Formats: sequence, C-alpha cells, structure tokens
Amino acid sequence: MVRRILFSMAFILFAFMVMQCKHETDFIDFPANPDLPAPSGSCDPDSVYFVNSVLPLLKSSCAMSGCHDLGTARSGIMMTDYYRIKITGEVKPGNSGGSKLYKVLSKSGESKMPPSPYAELSDDQKAIIAKWIDQGARYNYCTGECNPDNYTFSAVIYPIISVNCKGCHSGNQPSGGIKLDDYASIKSVADNGALYGSVAHLAGYSQMPKDGIKLSECNINQIKNWIDNGAPNN
Repeated sequence: MVRRILFSMAFILFAFMVMQCKHETDFIDFPANPDLPAPSGSCDPDSVYFVNSVLPLLKSSCAMSGCHDLGTARSGIMMTDYYRIKITGEVKPGNSGGSKLYKVLSKSGESKMPPSPYAELSDDQKAIIAKWIDQGARYNYCTGECNPDNYTFSAVIYPIISVNCKGCHSGNQPSGGIKLDDYASIKSVADNGALYGSVAHLAGYSQMPKDGIKLSECNINQIKNWIDNGAPNN
C-alpha cells in the first residue's frame, strides 16, 4: 500500500515537471537574429510579411532598453525576433483576439503598450499585427518590386520611417532626443545628414534601425534620392 502511494506521488511529481517544461522555453539555443526565411518572389498586397512589416514595427516600438529587449525582457516578454515574439507574446496563429501580443496593444492607462512616454501604435499598425496573426503568424518575407526612383514622402518615405523608426523616435521622450513622427521633424534630420548616414550605416553615425535588420538597398536609395532632390513634402 505504501509502495503504491509512493509510486503515485512520484508519478504526479514527474507529470508536473513535464508540464512545466512544456510552458517554459529555454532560449539559449535560439539565435537572436535567425536566418531570414526564403523570400517570396513578390509581395502580395493582401498578405502581411513578418520580416518586412511586423518585426521592424515591434523592435522599434517595444524592444527598447528597459522594456522588451533581450537584456530586460520585462514580464518575460522579448520582442526581438520571430521565435521570442511568437512564444513570449503568446501568439495564437489564426486568432489575434486570443493572442497576448495583440491584446496588450488595446489596453489603456498604465497597462497600455507601449507604455508612456512612448507613442501608442496607430490603428493601422495594430491592424498589421492582427492581420499577420490571423493569417497564421508565419515567418515570412518578401522582396517585392522596389523602385529607387519612386521616393515621394507620403507614399514611400514616411511609411518606411514609420515602421522602422517611429517607435523609438516619437512621444515625449524620443530616443536620442530625435523625433521622426512628422514631415518637419524628418526633414530636419534629413537636412543635417543624420537620416541617410544612419540608415546607410556610414562611419560616424549610429546605425539604424538599432539592433534591427538593415533597410534594403532600394529603401536606402529611395531615402537618399528624396534627400538629394530637396526632401519635398510630396
């Protein structure tokens, strides 16, 4: 009888340990910057691509020091790469409403994310994350067709900066004291050379996006061409 009780207790303890292992992921073997997935030949306008849109948005808006970068990981959440975003953000593919990553973006007050003084994600940016989750939360990437001679501010330059830079460079306390949240602030940084120097990773400038994937050469050339042509508000 005693032996049966001891066996039962040992079994329960073993089962508990197994359950714990299922819910706690060891990220030691996970690369911080995993290899890019094979890109699709073109960008489907009805699809959201993780590498192109979701990753830079979350890194810019959430993976700051003191928040959800690798060194801090507040509440155990890391917004630095596909594996960590999907697991620690409790992403449920096909169900944005049931995914913690999306739900926290709709909170208010002290619970809202990103927290004050950082700028809240726009409705369009939240919709990008929701659509990516609802489409299966895939580790996907597209190269698309990029024309360096297409560089209007409203259609090209502002969306590039909004996705890749605005999270850190907006709000009441922008990173480095540099705001990039409207035409006037972006034009100012373009005029002093810092915008192109940073995205092109030139010597003497802070490489941007910080700790992120460098912009494509086409996007960098679009920014350069826009600046070289007077950085118009077009």
